[in-house]
Amino acid sequence: MLQGYGKQVNSVSFSAVGYNMISSSNDNMVRIWDAMSGEQIQTFKGHRDWTSCAEFSPDGRKVVTCSWDKTIRLWDVESGNELLQCRGHAKPILSVSFSSDGKYIVSGSYDETIRLWDVDSGREIKKVIVYSRGVLSVQFSPDCQTIVSSSNDKIISLWGVKSGKRLKKLKGHSNTVTRARFSPDGQFIVSCSFDKTIRIWDVESGKQIKEIKGHSDIVRDVKYFPDGKTIISCSEDKTVRLWDAKSGDEIQRLKGHSDRVASIAISSDNNFIVSCSVDQTIQIWR
Repeated sequence: MLQGYGKQVNSVSFSAVGYNMISSSNDNMVRIWDAMSGEQIQTFKGHRDWTSCAEFSPDGRKVVTCSWDKTIRLWDVESGNELLQCRGHAKPILSVSFSSDGKYIVSGSYDETIRLWDVDSGREIKKVIVYSRGVLSVQFSPDCQTIVSSSNDKIISLWGVKSGKRLKKLKGHSNTVTRARFSPDGQFIVSCSFDKTIRIWDVESGKQIKEIKGHSDIVRDVKYFPDGKTIISCSEDKTVRLWDAKSGDEIQRLKGHSDRVASIAISSDNNFIVSCSVDQTIQIWR
């Protein structure tokens, strides 16, 4: 267990290189930790409100963060220095993610927009108005051609990166969709919701192919393991669960948090799972 926060931890994410992980929190700061030792190795200070999401660049040398202060910031991992800010969103930013080539950043906000940014300049390249009562999560497809978003309107959307046009609407959840992510091969999307379910979708057809039930409260985060065979989720029922991606069967249940679990991450070699919570802690599982 990692402690050091005085407020809830909102997100966790691993670097694709080694065992460094990053966390964001309601104390407005972002921290990098060594998952092997549990030591804090870097802190990023600058945001003026809650930090909602943080992610490493594909090469592990930079970090992108977003906040309720309506800014996106890019940082140098080694020095901890802020490299640039991206400004344009009119309301809190809830999600941010790098493209797999490290050239672009995508963001989603309560202002009902998805925005695409150039990493080198911080310039806004594209803005898409979603009309969704808030965009809760965004992610590039592995080939950088598509963006998936989830929102308060119960809909998952697929967007063309170049065109900025909506390609598909994935409908099935009966309440707010908290997270949607691509599978490692880009063929599937996994999503989770206030409706307590996890759903798997076929990207090409846009059809739901599986519904997974088991959590007893809102499911806050879900993602595939790097090998694509297992799905991991976390919930306000205080548990982290592993599921077989093909059958939908529950494989394992991890308990340790004393309050709602907000986010989960897996190391690139599958050896570590981390989770963070409203209980102000980060748990490391092996």
